[in-house]
Amino acid sequence: MVVRIILFSISGSAVDLSLISFFRIFFTGLLFDFGTVVFITVPYLLYLLVFPLKWNSSLFNRIATRVFFFLTLTIVIFSFFAEIVFWQEFESRFNFIAVDYLVYTYEVVSNINQSYPLPILIGSILIIVTIIQFLFEKRRYFQKSFRGNTVLKDRVVLSSVFSSVILIFALGINNSFAEKSTNRYQNELAKAGIYSFFSAFRNNELNYDAFYKRLDNKSAFEVVRRQLKNPSSYFESDSFSIGRKIADSGQSINPNVIMITIESFSADFMTRFGNREGLTPVLDSLAEKSILFTNMYATGTRTVRGMEALSVAIPPTPGNSIVRRQHNEQLTTIGSIFRDKRYNTGFFYGGDGYFDNMNQYFGNNGYTVTDRKRSGIIAEQFAAERHPIPDSLVNFENAWGICDEDLYDAVIRDADAQMAQGKAFYDFVMTTSNHRPYTYPAGRIDIPSGTGRSGAVKYTDYAIGRFFEKIRSKPWYKNTIIILVADHCASSAGKNEIDVSKYHIPAMVVNMPMPPTAIDQLCSQIDLYPTLFSMFNWNYQSNLYGQDVLSPEYVPRAFLGTYQKLAYLQHDSVVILSPQQKVESFKYSFASNEQKPIHLPSDNPVVMEAVANYQTAYYLFKNGGLKEHPSLADTARQAGTTGLQYKVSKAGN
Repeated sequence: MVVRIILFSISGSAVDLSLISFFRIFFTGLLFDFGTVVFITVPYLLYLLVFPLKWNSSLFNRIATRVFFFLTLTIVIFSFFAEIVFWQEFESRFNFIAVDYLVYTYEVVSNINQSYPLPILIGSILIIVTIIQFLFEKRRYFQKSFRGNTVLKDRVVLSSVFSSVILIFALGINNSFAEKSTNRYQNELAKAGIYSFFSAFRNNELNYDAFYKRLDNKSAFEVVRRQLKNPSSYFESDSFSIGRKIADSGQSINPNVIMITIESFSADFMTRFGNREGLTPVLDSLAEKSILFTNMYATGTRTVRGMEALSVAIPPTPGNSIVRRQHNEQLTTIGSIFRDKRYNTGFFYGGDGYFDNMNQYFGNNGYTVTDRKRSGIIAEQFAAERHPIPDSLVNFENAWGICDEDLYDAVIRDADAQMAQGKAFYDFVMTTSNHRPYTYPAGRIDIPSGTGRSGAVKYTDYAIGRFFEKIRSKPWYKNTIIILVADHCASSAGKNEIDVSKYHIPAMVVNMPMPPTAIDQLCSQIDLYPTLFSMFNWNYQSNLYGQDVLSPEYVPRAFLGTYQKLAYLQHDSVVILSPQQKVESFKYSFASNEQKPIHLPSDNPVVMEAVANYQTAYYLFKNGGLKEHPSLADTARQAGTTGLQYKVSKAGN
């Protein structure tokens, strides 16, 4: 309850509180708090059932009970502090992100240690727990417990009652019970952190077919294929596929491409999009000389979602990003399209690519990996080469990785090597500096390191400027396109469950051999490369949901998602799909960022397009429909023959 009050005070007016919502938040919260207590008690209840009555007052039981109490209380008090820290970062109760962070303890613990006074926090937790345990001892609660548990009937009755309550919570009360308001803050405050954590743990993967609104598959693919069809695309015969040949009659160009994916970079950090702090002079200057997407929206709220959108060009499916799932190798990625054009493809990351399964994903999809390998990490198995960045080439490093300057230097060294070998290259570069604890090399900008987001944004801009200063004199620069795009915004939290304005990201293509222009069409991250390939006049095989936004047939739309909520924005209509086959629709105002509920029938074209896109994206990944079309040599290897033998046997057949 104390946590709830603190989080409420942090959120302030965004909660939009009324008397009714006040009682709903705190009474619903009390229910979840009670459920948390019940679940926490389960191990001790089981212990009481199996522990012999005659040993009830034994030394072992006295020690075991006190140790269990101490550990349980430590977890509860730890969650007290952790929830406040988590809310400051994500404005949410524990969710999938918290579950994921358990896996990557080095980055998370280092980040917390560099952002907060960790020794003081741990010390405070231990002091509070010790005081409470001392009060329990003084009031003789433990002694009363030992005396009160000497009758088997009492133990069985107590355990039966608690077990019944546990079943009620486990089967009938999930986090959606708290999500009754259109105000996201009210919903989050009504939850309990520990309960939300285990709810997220149970629902880490969501089966679209079981939980979301569906069409029959044939109709769903018909809707999507109709959207994707244009005069330059030719679909394959399989109706349960979006595989198609993109044909372009223009003169193609084949420049090198370096895509810099900027960590947590909202459009409103830039002066071009209304910021008045002057944090991004370099990016604002580049925007005036580039192909600038002024109305692009990220598909999600985490780096792995941005990577998914920028590498596979697919709407976000519920649960984990494809980057973190099994069976995500040998997909038709942006990299595979470049490799078909005889490019070398590389993935560069400032941290250890073990985090969020990045190395496995990119390595098993044909990218050469360059990252900051840390000792002690379990060896990874993937098909591509890995080039760790050595200590001698690192000038600054924090919890998440090396500074952007050092990462860009690694990109430049690799580009020089590719140029020396006469190779065309495509690089996917993922930065880390614009992330808590917001630390960077001293003396670079006029905002001290570690003082907040503004400094990290300004340093990010500075490092990009330094990168361009270095590469303009390189012989490969004149034939190299630089893409600057965010993976997601700095914050996704807002009053609405899907706050459209918190998905608006900057994207620009620099050094393109065409006049600078602003593309004002509403579009998605997944549309970046199909549009770029159209500018290149490329013919290629596509499994991409993204579209060329410059095509006369393009209908403006964007995909936005959390782990469970899937939104589809077309013009000013927003359709949100949720578990339990729930479909909500809103009228959205770009000017005021207000969403007003409206009713769109299930056969409305916008609703059908929303359902069809998410349903078919899930279907294709689940059923291998996003895999690369195997080349003759690949098929021959699978058959255990050489390419020549395979051709002969096919001819014989």
